Amino acid sequence: MATAEQDMSTCPPCPTAKCHSPCCWQNDLRQLHNAYAFPYTYRGNTSVFTGEMKELMSCPWEVDRKRNNYYRAELHSMCNATGKLILTRQNTVLGQRIKYDGDRSTKVVDKSLLNMLPESMPWKTKGLYRSCSVVGNGGILKNSSCGSKIDAADFVIRLNLAPITVKKDVGVKTNLITANPTQIRRSYPNMKTHGKRLAYRLSLYKHAPLLLPAFAFRMCTSISYRVHQGLHALVPEQKVVFFNPHYLRMLDRYWRKKGQRASRLSTGLMLASVAIELCDEVNLYGFWPFSFGLSGHKLTHHYYDNVGPRHGAHCMPKEFQELLKMHSQGALNLHIGKCQ
Repeated sequence: MATAEQDMSTCPPCPTAKCHSPCCWQNDLRQLHNAYAFPYTYRGNTSVFTGEMKELMSCPWEVDRKRNNYYRAELHSMCNATGKLILTRQNTVLGQRIKYDGDRSTKVVDKSLLNMLPESMPWKTKGLYRSCSVVGNGGILKNSSCGSKIDAADFVIRLNLAPITVKKDVGVKTNLITANPTQIRRSYPNMKTHGKRLAYRLSLYKHAPLLLPAFAFRMCTSISYRVHQGLHALVPEQKVVFFNPHYLRMLDRYWRKKGQRASRLSTGLMLASVAIELCDEVNLYGFWPFSFGLSGHKLTHHYYDNVGPRHGAHCMPKEFQELLKMHSQGALNLHIGKCQ
């Protein structure tokens, strides 16, 4: 199978027209990276940067099935989201020792944990969804009018309990929602007193499965257990599922081979990777790690607040560069700016 990466030395001279071959896209992206290094807050001439980005993004996007299938096969071979994304009773057995993906902790599977696991994946595992939307939380989604496009997908993934109060911009359809244990600890520290509030929050997503990294770090486990047990008592139909740490370790290894060096992948890149395996066409929204928009206007970090990530945890500009490259190759569609 041909590699998804192109050797720049084989590229023919690029035309001056702004919409040209994927090979020339790669040259453009390399020049953008060299010029700006994709900082969180670019302090130079933002108008030049945004002008070049608008020029790149104005080119009509078309899916490239060959590229798309290559990335899907590559991810499936190394990570296998369809069979190993979450812990289930099909891929986990009593007495198995689970290795955490974020530290050196281990956990032996006991009856209590096994009873919390679903029998199988709570979503499609045979065949592909026709289209998927992965909704990042970047401030660029504010006033984007992307809601209807997001909701038009067959499968919609949302991150970190992001609010869906502005339907016009972010839509409402949800098939999978994630939460960060530190977010749970901060906003819902006691399930006896805060459980109903969390249950109501999840009802807004029509009780889509809640995905938690229970075995990322030791502190995540007790928090995730309490959420599972508390919600099961309050809303039995609410599914709470746990990331398989083996899947996340292999996914980290996959992206490190492609140049990602952050201590941990962002949830956005994790779920974009999942979507590539599950979906025929992948659309990303709200993936923009800069403090200004395409028109040079200031942006909040998220579309709903201005709280930035913990310093050093992720390298979202570097991840953005990789996603932009995949967009240029036709492997996924990265939506930046207004949808209408």
